[in-house]
Amino acid sequence: MSHNDSPGASAASASASHPALSPASAPHRHTNRLIHATSPYLLQHAHNPVDWFPWGEEALRKARDEDKPIFLSIGYAACHWCHVMERESFENDAVAAVLNRDFVAIKVDREERPDLDDLYMKATQLFNRGGGGWPMSVFLTPDGRPFFAGTYFPPDNRYGRPGFKDLLEGIAAVWKQRRDDVHKQADGLTEAVKQISAVESAGAMVAPDIVQRSAEAMARAFDREKGGISGGGTTKFPPSMAMDLLLREQHRAAAAGQSNDDGLSLVTLTLDRMARGGIYDHLAGGIARYSTDVDWLVPHFEKMLYDQALVSGIYLDAFVATGRKAFGRVAGDILDYVIADLQSPGGGFYSTRDADSEGEEGRYYVWSRAEVEAALGGDAALFCDYYDVSTAGNWEGRNILNIPRDLETVARSHGSSEKDAASRLATARRALLAIRARRTPPLLDDKILASWNGLMISSMARAARILEQPRYEEAAERAANFVWTRMRRADGRLLRTCRNDAAHTLAYLDDHAFMLEGLLHLYETTGRLEWLERATELNETLKRHFRDEAGGYFFSPDDGEKLLVRAKDASDGAIPSGNAVQLMNLLRLAVLLGDKSVQVDAEKLIQCFADSMSKSIFSSERMLAAVDFQQRRPREIVLVYPADRRGLAELEQVTWSTYVPNKVVVHVPFGTPEADSIARRIPLAAEKKPLDGRAAAYVCRDFACRAPTADPAELRRQLTAP
Repeated sequence: MSHNDSPGASAASASASHPALSPASAPHRHTNRLIHATSPYLLQHAHNPVDWFPWGEEALRKARDEDKPIFLSIGYAACHWCHVMERESFENDAVAAVLNRDFVAIKVDREERPDLDDLYMKATQLFNRGGGGWPMSVFLTPDGRPFFAGTYFPPDNRYGRPGFKDLLEGIAAVWKQRRDDVHKQADGLTEAVKQISAVESAGAMVAPDIVQRSAEAMARAFDREKGGISGGGTTKFPPSMAMDLLLREQHRAAAAGQSNDDGLSLVTLTLDRMARGGIYDHLAGGIARYSTDVDWLVPHFEKMLYDQALVSGIYLDAFVATGRKAFGRVAGDILDYVIADLQSPGGGFYSTRDADSEGEEGRYYVWSRAEVEAALGGDAALFCDYYDVSTAGNWEGRNILNIPRDLETVARSHGSSEKDAASRLATARRALLAIRARRTPPLLDDKILASWNGLMISSMARAARILEQPRYEEAAERAANFVWTRMRRADGRLLRTCRNDAAHTLAYLDDHAFMLEGLLHLYETTGRLEWLERATELNETLKRHFRDEAGGYFFSPDDGEKLLVRAKDASDGAIPSGNAVQLMNLLRLAVLLGDKSVQVDAEKLIQCFADSMSKSIFSSERMLAAVDFQQRRPREIVLVYPADRRGLAELEQVTWSTYVPNKVVVHVPFGTPEADSIARRIPLAAEKKPLDGRAAAYVCRDFACRAPTADPAELRRQLTAP
């Protein structure tokens, strides 16, 4: 099974009921310890007859004291098959009786405890020869060692899987009758997890052409007809990080005078097909987690915050690299969706909008032709032709909106101009969106995660300058202030998760690294030194509590909970690895702060993961992007401006509208007390002045600067020069 939440098309019906959306008035026969949780996922299980425990000492002590194995179930609130297994098994009294009698049952939200998820996912994949996913079902000895693992189990024998109740009874019998075999298997599986978690520094830097070779290999994996990379022949996830690498390689080739537009054409093809497909929400904006088909038509409808961040980010990059306004529009629509639906009143960004509502996946998003005709009247025919709405439907008798034909062709067939058709379609979209808003919405997972907020802050901050929209800067600053003021302990340590103003769980590597990245982007966007100071503070925490002297960073802090393995990994998954993001952070901080010790940390990190980068390029995209930054050296852009900011807007526009993947941007408000503080903190800013009372740009590399300019055209020439 693929590393996602679907056991395959042959498994239980996709219309399984959604327990989290049961009527609030329904009486509850059971209530367990999860009722005190803050995680929406755990709260979904608070009224199961299973005697669930959250992960913690109480549950682990009970397992030791009563000599019972642990049944560990890991999932997340928007996981469709988690809902299915709950309805079929965890709400079943007979199944619950076996679990309560023979096991200590622990439920974990993978998004709150990624350390546990990573540890036991490795065990699950080892046990199942690469297969893994959610719900994750792992059986542990009382001391936490895994000895049996799987994912979704049906209530009875089907799909080639054992029935869950039979499985429980079988494992309980083995635990009682063949304890030595259990411990032997637990020892072997635990040792295997430790071995694959170990990282030894290569002691050397990566090859100078590794980014070029990796980008070429990725390009070969792309679908050249429909874009993207197909997983297993069907599923397609938005390949945001791979596309970033392809854009970087195209930029490198152009700077070297080489002709290599292949990667760029694959990026534009993929982004165009995604924007036309059903994976994109044509009414409200936002991107679904993945497409279940190669045509980008049928999505897994959940909307994850991290996808909104990563996908909007690559649309921004492609907009700058190509100048195609449609890419900028899609990026903006995704960000507007996030502000409207996923930003909390306090400013932090919520985690997920679920796929299911009223017992069906996708019900909220799909349409019948009759519904569209009733809503739109005379414009229904135009809308249906453009968005592929038919009486028969394009998915299970209903219609997923998508765009199979271009607007010019459809407008001509309806005797309309392209401009008039676009206006009518915009009005129609607003009408349907208003109707959709009256439907029962999918569940909102309203916990706020520091790591995912960091990703979103980065994209919002960059969009503020690239799209010239101040609302994105405001949204990014509100989120950053929320995390900084409401998701830290009294001693200043960052916390991972917050819901209903209850923040908890000491933050992990990705929380620190992603927030640090977001703060650096906020600094470059706003020029406010406070964001750089906060980023530096997070870096000091990483140095003190996460850094391995041999190179790289552990996922959990040295004063966090001690598990079987303290992982140190650089593999990208649905989100980039914390080590990869931190590598880019270190490289940028080294330039901004002029700190050679930070540069040494970055080089040791590269050496630590050099072998894994060379062997596993498809899980190293973000780290390879950082290597590109390190090898090609960034443009160091210092914008110095007088009190009236004369000429600054034009220079900023060029700075952000020119595709320069490797750059740092410094702001100096000349003649102010703040300018002195900036010069002391950022060596690049020292002794830089405006030109003849106008803003000036200094373009440098390795602290050697070209002649300053106040001319936007000259700035663009300097930014694009080899």
